[in-house]
Amino acid sequence: MASGSANDGNDLPRLARIDPRLFDLLFSGCKVERYAAGQHLFVQEDPSDRIYGVMSGTVEISIYSQGGQRLVANIELAHSLVGEVGALDGRPRTATAICLTACDLASLGRTQLFDRIERNPSLARAMIELLCARLRWISSELGDHAFFGIEARLAKRLVFLAGVMADGAGWIPISQSELAEFLGATRESVNKTLNNWRARSIIAIKRGGLRVTNFGALRHLAETQNDN
Repeated sequence: MASGSANDGNDLPRLARIDPRLFDLLFSGCKVERYAAGQHLFVQEDPSDRIYGVMSGTVEISIYSQGGQRLVANIELAHSLVGEVGALDGRPRTATAICLTACDLASLGRTQLFDRIERNPSLARAMIELLCARLRWISSELGDHAFFGIEARLAKRLVFLAGVMADGAGWIPISQSELAEFLGATRESVNKTLNNWRARSIIAIKRGGLRVTNFGALRHLAETQNDN
């Protein structure tokens, strides 16, 4: 039996969400379109012409180096926003967005977005708060990379993923290679850490997924483990 739950003390700050009522206001009257799993919404450095609202499904946000290395920056779920930075400043996309599952999405062009913000000042405040939350998260991630080792970073990410991706039985559908891409780490280091945690009954592992069995132990690792 798992110790604790995925959401205990975890407000999932990494999801790009605004108040559900404002989300509905933002995309009111917009056509909802179906996107297939594996379909790109946009690619890094593409022109930015619109913002997307996730009605259902899972969208992955990734950053690519010039050499083609990939870092998974985030995962967005229902009632999340995708592409808000480019839609607001009109500059090229800072990341690539791809549908991990079949998704239902609504979207607004930049002109429509600003028109709705101007007519509804509460949307402006919501977008500012959202961008501030993003900035705080980026600062936190930079701190994690600078001051914490692979165990703490992996533990923190698993607690997050368990809260947003786990199925009814607690299984997170993610591979060890994908976890490595989330952390900017090697697959070997992630594999070694996960096998150690499995031996200590902190997680369970199966092909293509894993399940947290002791959230208390995992949170302790996230909060106390460092490079020393």
